[in-house]
Amino acid sequence: MNRRNLLKLGFASALAAAGASAARVAGAARLAASAVQGNELQRQDAALRAEAARDARDWRAVRRFVATSMGRVAVVQRGAGPQAALFLHGLPLNSFQWRGAVARLAPHRRCIAPDFLGLGYSEPAPGASLDPEGQVAMLAELLDKLGVDKVDVVASDSGGAVAQLLLVLHPERVRSLLLANCDTEVDSPPPAMLPVIALAKKGSFAEEWLAPWLADKDKARAADALGGACYARPSALADEVFETYLRPLVDHPQRLHAYITALERNALYGIKPALQASTAPVRVLWGMADTIFLPRGADYLEQAFGNSKGVRRIEGSKLFWPEERPDLVAQEALALWRSA
Repeated sequence: MNRRNLLKLGFASALAAAGASAARVAGAARLAASAVQGNELQRQDAALRAEAARDARDWRAVRRFVATSMGRVAVVQRGAGPQAALFLHGLPLNSFQWRGAVARLAPHRRCIAPDFLGLGYSEPAPGASLDPEGQVAMLAELLDKLGVDKVDVVASDSGGAVAQLLLVLHPERVRSLLLANCDTEVDSPPPAMLPVIALAKKGSFAEEWLAPWLADKDKARAADALGGACYARPSALADEVFETYLRPLVDHPQRLHAYITALERNALYGIKPALQASTAPVRVLWGMADTIFLPRGADYLEQAFGNSKGVRRIEGSKLFWPEERPDLVAQEALALWRSA
């Protein structure tokens, strides 16, 4: 091998060595950056969990009960003023779902957040109907008891079905409607709910699903559990969140099972003409990563209302995204209320 070839070989070896060294440095830098990012996410999760724990204590402290003919309704109220907003939660949650949105909107509305009969801390009277129409009747009586004639409604999940029924059964009481992922006439109940309904009919849903999550909060955060299935960031959910949601359901499974069993019938069947006849402005916000209510629900609702204000599709967000993104809920609510 001549001198020129030796020089070329040496130069190539040097380049290769330099490249390998650079790759090692870059790899180490990526690992360091990933570790920093991971530490920051853990710090954020810890802060969010601490905030939620404080919120749970505060929410419990201001929870009150309103006596109605259908039972004692647990309700939290914040804010004041001539106009009111009504927040309707999902399953297996309760009014605590809306704590962030209520905190942001209380300066603008009297915010009313009840627990549905059969969920949360409300205490249904014997024989009270827990189906969606029964919940509408409860809400109408609750508003009467609170001296409220008309509300801006914010709702999600099974609460969205109740909100649509409230709109058509009591149109004079609904000023506007802001819907997140929820039942629609063509998807009520959604297929993902059928196993839940089957277990509720057997009287075993609370014992088989909720009780293990309540006993082991990390299990509740798993990908195939409440946290991972319905939240984009289950690691940020405090133990107190699961305690607030699941404790009353595990302690009173009969109420829960009655609520769920009542969802087997499609209460929204045939509702579309009435929705199209409504003049109340309606805005829809849809988390596109939801595996319970699929994106076709947003497509349906986009053309279902007579005074639609359009649909905002939110990438990467799951069923209970309103709890994780209260700023977005508040922003959209204020914009809708200005148009009402």
